[in-house]
Amino acid sequence: MGMLKIRRIGNSLGVVLPKEMLQRLRVAEGDRIFFTSAPDGSIRVTPYDPEFERQMEAARKGMAAYRNALRALAK
Repeated sequence: MGMLKIRRIGNSLGVVLPKEMLQRLRVAEGDRIFFTSAPDGSIRVTPYDPEFERQMEAARKGMAAYRNALRALAK
């Protein structure tokens, strides 16, 4: 894929993502990206928010459990 160099940004260290990588991730300035650990010890960079997905899974279970009541309320 490529190599990124760690640079000083103010009082911190960071990397600048190339335009091609930003396009592939479908992110732009101001968007958030997340870092997760993979089972093989590598780090994964993604726009996917694991906490949001956990919350959505809980919502899906709740909607399935109360499907009839939600359908009645939607009328």
